[in-house]
Amino acid sequence: MSTISVHLPDGAIREVPVGTTPFEIANAISPRLAAASVIARLTPVRAAEPTLPEAAAGEAESSDEAMYAAGDSAGPRLVDLSTPLTEDVHLALLTEKDEETLKVVRHSAAHVMATAVLELFPETKLGHGPATDQGFFYDFYRDKPFTPDDLAAIEKKMAEVIARDEKFVREYEPREKALDEFAHEGEFMKTHFVTRFTHPGEQVSFYRNGKFLDFCRGPHVPSTGRVKAVKVTNLAGAYWLGDEKNPQLQRIYGTAFFSQKEMDAHFARLEEAARRDHRVLGKQLDLFSIQEVAGAGLIFWHPKGAMVRRIMEDWMRDECLRRGYQLVYTPHVMRRDLWRISGHEGFYSANMYTPMELDDAEYRLKPMNCPGHILIYRNSPKSYRDLPVRYAELGNVYRYERSGTMHGLLRVRGFTQDDAHIFCTVGQIEDEAVGCIDFAEVMLNTYGFKEFKVELSIWDPADRAKYAGSDENWLLAIASLERALKRRNMQYKTIKGEGAFYGPKIDFKLVDVLGRLWQLSTVQFDFNLPARFELEYVGEDGERHQPVMVHRALYGSVERFFGVLIEHYAGAFPLWLAPVQVGLVPISERHLDYAQQVKAELEAAGLRVEVDGRNEKMNAKIRDFANQKVPYILVMGDKEAEAHAVSVRARAKGDLGAVPVGEFIAKAKGLVEERSTEL
Repeated sequence: MSTISVHLPDGAIREVPVGTTPFEIANAISPRLAAASVIARLTPVRAAEPTLPEAAAGEAESSDEAMYAAGDSAGPRLVDLSTPLTEDVHLALLTEKDEETLKVVRHSAAHVMATAVLELFPETKLGHGPATDQGFFYDFYRDKPFTPDDLAAIEKKMAEVIARDEKFVREYEPREKALDEFAHEGEFMKTHFVTRFTHPGEQVSFYRNGKFLDFCRGPHVPSTGRVKAVKVTNLAGAYWLGDEKNPQLQRIYGTAFFSQKEMDAHFARLEEAARRDHRVLGKQLDLFSIQEVAGAGLIFWHPKGAMVRRIMEDWMRDECLRRGYQLVYTPHVMRRDLWRISGHEGFYSANMYTPMELDDAEYRLKPMNCPGHILIYRNSPKSYRDLPVRYAELGNVYRYERSGTMHGLLRVRGFTQDDAHIFCTVGQIEDEAVGCIDFAEVMLNTYGFKEFKVELSIWDPADRAKYAGSDENWLLAIASLERALKRRNMQYKTIKGEGAFYGPKIDFKLVDVLGRLWQLSTVQFDFNLPARFELEYVGEDGERHQPVMVHRALYGSVERFFGVLIEHYAGAFPLWLAPVQVGLVPISERHLDYAQQVKAELEAAGLRVEVDGRNEKMNAKIRDFANQKVPYILVMGDKEAEAHAVSVRARAKGDLGAVPVGEFIAKAKGLVEERSTEL
């Protein structure tokens, strides 16, 4: 009997018969390990790049189409514990502690849901059921709408399917047979998936649990009993293939965890997230609005929100100037021909507003600032001595978003990008990348985000046709970004095949107070636009050369970043960002003159102040300022006026007692200058 070598993470190598499964190996090591294992990760020893990113496999699992489109590959892949091993491999047994496994559990939970739905409503036709970051969903087609009682029955039936502990078994059958069976049963969605994601003559992969069978590449947990904590959450509509002309499907959402404790914590986080919803707080704190009469996805900044925006923009402009950027402004609308040269007219047209025909030409609203900055660069000759050239703009851009996709400040049709473009030589890439990474880290720390994750997205040389630029430039740019990240001591994940078609990129994902990831800051290299616009500089050799272009955005968009800030701080902004920093409460009308005197002193020190001079009770005034999340509330009566003092109440800390006005000003100014997140 032939054998294969299985390389384990601790360096041990086991010689086992061909066909041995990961579960059998786990059991031979330790029955406890076998019981704890959920799935396995395999990397063939023959793979040219055995250490290429584990994240690539994990990220693929979250894609709606990954369960169909993902095939076997030479790189790392996730498999069932029952998968027969047929070649020398590196084997990692993944347990609940590994981040990849939760999405596999959720994918299996989607199959459990589909099993329950068909047992209760056998006339239902199946769509697909991927895992998501928050749980899973499954699309169903059924003439009769599901009701809340139906969802409760589905969840109850899912518990029965889990209790039956049915094994997930992978099966295969010829593609033509699968298509005939699906067509005969009227499973139009499954027919579409098999047609799209398999090839003639291919064996089609299915997963069975009990009597339920689903077209799927997996992987799955060993059995339905491993889906320990599951809940059906809500129901929504979705058009088949996202086309409004197609039948409307019913999408049932759910979530699953390894334990009820984790699930309870999840729903507690959701409750907290709802309390922090920037749309609710934006209205409560009078920060911004979206006016139906003006149109969806267009933001109206109210005075308090506009104050925060001004502070954000001033910080960004000042920091750009300090770091050697030049500030520019470009038009909101430009000729359509410009977008043809840039390529946006071809590959980005669906996200742009329709052209406007004017008397001299057709124009389009700009979706990006890059071509405008390129025209400024190209307006005058450049020498190698001029490089790098760094242009920065807080520029308004406009992108068409479908009406159902917009979400408060987080996804809009008109927004302001803190855009910058750096034109440099290939040899300057690394230093410019270091500068951008440092800028991003300073920005995140300034706004109170101490934790963030970094990803380096690169090309996949096997799919060379997707990418612009020479192989030499790609390899040099990737190596430069890697060295830059290492110079900044950044921990990062490399994601193969996720680079933009025009160059590799670094993405920063901040982690907010609830542990949620937000994609905001990005640094991207571009070999494409400099070539399209025939950009040049005269080198030291006297010859003309093409510069490299760097796209850099740190807020991403001012609107989106502001929305994240609102939710991160639950509207209770740190003192330096708060639209109103100090609320003054005169105890009675006779103390109003003293309050105005204190207000003048505070404003002279640069603080933003409001006086509540209404003929209301003191406690009512304090409550109203507290509801507006004002950092400091200063109460003043006879004693305070006599001593030229104020009675200080700090947000979340309560009454701090009487303090001389000068002492309070010194402390508040210090906190603002430090951009402290504490009071």
